[in-house]
Amino acid sequence: MSDLVVPLSLGTWPTPVEPMPRLAAALGLGPDDLLVKRDDLTGLGGGGNKIRKLEWTLARALADGADTLVTTGAPQSNHARLTAAAAARLGLRAVLVFPGERGAARSGNLALDALLGAETVFSGVTGQRALADAASQACDRLRSEGARPALVPFGGSSALAARGYARCGEELVSQVPGLRTAVVALGSGATMAGLVASLGAERTLGVDVGAVDDPHRRVVEFATPLAPDVSADGLRVDRDHIGSGYASLPSSVEEALTLSARLEGIVLDPTYTGRAMAGLIAAARRGEIVPGDRTVFVHTGGLPGLFGHAAALEFAESIQKSD
Repeated sequence: MSDLVVPLSLGTWPTPVEPMPRLAAALGLGPDDLLVKRDDLTGLGGGGNKIRKLEWTLARALADGADTLVTTGAPQSNHARLTAAAAARLGLRAVLVFPGERGAARSGNLALDALLGAETVFSGVTGQRALADAASQACDRLRSEGARPALVPFGGSSALAARGYARCGEELVSQVPGLRTAVVALGSGATMAGLVASLGAERTLGVDVGAVDDPHRRVVEFATPLAPDVSADGLRVDRDHIGSGYASLPSSVEEALTLSARLEGIVLDPTYTGRAMAGLIAAARRGEIVPGDRTVFVHTGGLPGLFGHAAALEFAESIQKSD
């Protein structure tokens, strides 16, 4: 039972909360209305939100006797990078199963995966179901070689992993009196689910990045073991910034990256936090986030992915030339 799992200690807690007064002013908010929760500063492997989840899922894996961690994700997956980092910290082997074919580029998170000693397997398949099958086959191969693999779910997300972000919500309650809204990227689901469980659906705004087909269902699935009354209808989800997929860079995300960097010195990634900030900006402009209400942007990390995102690098070069 998950109730018996004692989480590992892999990160540095609590992460700090910092004001964002210049961005607040640009959005018509008061100087104390907008803050950032620095979950990009969680410590291990370049930081990011996945560490909170891995503290729980890897505790279960170790309790089950695993000596190898297997997981899936996009080639620039932050979760894959941090699974590799956690494996290194714990003295385990890491096998990362990616879709498609291995390309020539080894930038961004892929470079860090190699540095951390992970084995990368490009499965040749596309789609979540086919990728999950490829990961299961990798586990079968490892068992045949005498290893004891543990399959860490896509994005590190599960009801057990959501407990990590329920704890993050508890940190926020103590750090930000009068918190009205926490804005966070909604990817594989457990990060938002944990915040919903501890803060309530009305205080959590998830900005969908397009990682899963039915994000509402995913969040409810992961949140209900912790908060049984959560319903899909009660969730606050913005799905307007997905674009055509991870490799795309919608104009709203371009603006979010630029405003955060130039007004606050906060660097976001184009896939997750950039979309989440685009959702926060849109919510302020449509009057869903208003002056006098304290809003926290949950910075879930992902900076290495910026250096593996062709459209974001092209955009950065273009604005440098135009300045």
